[in-house]
Amino acid sequence: MTLTFEQKLQNYAELAIRVGLNLQPGQRLMIRRAPIDCAPLVRALAAGAYKAGARLVDVMWQDEQLTLTRFQHAPRDSFTEYPAWRAEGLLQAVRRGDAVLSLHGTDPELLKGQDEELVSTVMKTAQTHNRPALEFLSRDGTNWLVFAAPTPSWASRVFPNDPPERQLNRLWEAVFAATRADRPDPIALWQTHIQNLLRRARYLTGKQYTALHYTAPGTDFTLGLPRGHIWKSAGSQAQTGIPFTANIPTEEVYSLPHRERADGVITASMPLNYEGSLIENFTLTFANGRVTKVTAERGEAILQRLVETDEGAARLGEVALVPHSSPISQSGILFYNTLFDENASCHVALGRAYPVCLEGGTAMEKADFQAAGGNDSLIHVDFMIGSADMNIDGITENGDAEPVMRNGEWAFEV
Repeated sequence: MTLTFEQKLQNYAELAIRVGLNLQPGQRLMIRRAPIDCAPLVRALAAGAYKAGARLVDVMWQDEQLTLTRFQHAPRDSFTEYPAWRAEGLLQAVRRGDAVLSLHGTDPELLKGQDEELVSTVMKTAQTHNRPALEFLSRDGTNWLVFAAPTPSWASRVFPNDPPERQLNRLWEAVFAATRADRPDPIALWQTHIQNLLRRARYLTGKQYTALHYTAPGTDFTLGLPRGHIWKSAGSQAQTGIPFTANIPTEEVYSLPHRERADGVITASMPLNYEGSLIENFTLTFANGRVTKVTAERGEAILQRLVETDEGAARLGEVALVPHSSPISQSGILFYNTLFDENASCHVALGRAYPVCLEGGTAMEKADFQAAGGNDSLIHVDFMIGSADMNIDGITENGDAEPVMRNGEWAFEV
């Protein structure tokens, strides 16, 4: 059965509301970072939310051209300014128990050629203001979702050789396929997919490896895991008791590494789109948990400033495993968007760790969380390291190595 575009869009919006957020009757919804080019999607999301019983849908719109205009014309000493009402509104929403849906559809090269120091200043300023709300979400204080919003500018980067009138349609079709929204009953497919991921996560949590050892071209890296770490996947539960899935699409199982136990060299297998700036062909060297050296063919200054954001930015806060055979990887499409590209490849994240990935972590004070191995930072930035050539071993308590992945694929059955 071939679905029309409108049917796929309806499926896509329903996945966000019913599977991603699992929005509850009487709950409010905040949609943030909504690109103005995606008004039809936002309207579909709002309609789905109200049908699910939402009391109010509030939208924070975003226009990337206004962002670019600021870099082109604003006073050079004004880039530490931030509209505090945005951060305060988000914090009020999450503390009230509202659902939060963050849309992503940035032009990967929006800020190409702009002053890299100013780009870093803007990112750090926004992260500083939004830190309380984002920390609340990292503890699953309420149900939240990161979701894609295809835009013309993003589509032009993914399919540069297509005529402009075809680029956006191709990106929409790729997004529908990656999220299973192009199928007649995507919700049932997602329920099965979530259960498969949960089985993988339970297996790895039960193993309680002390470390993972990665080998691949340009990568020889050992990453420690703290005692009591928990592997998570698509199914999460908010502190309010609402089950939800924080990312659509998702093909990963993930946990937190020990902040002081990362050693060796990692080579990225995909470019990183960091808020409108591309970082390409980059390598990070670690010792005792910290980045000691970065190199990149493009965006090296942005990457260097990123790891200098604060003390925790040079340490890792997430480790995620994704088989090379994931549907997104097999599509052969480089999305230049971390939400999709991270689900085509094993990855790690610089910065803030998720307390939900440590036994008792959500109840810990920051000092106790760090003492147990969890990392804290303003940032949380994923980058991809997996490939068909990657092997990963789990290191047991007695020092034995057990295969977790071979040639980019799972090496165990569940």
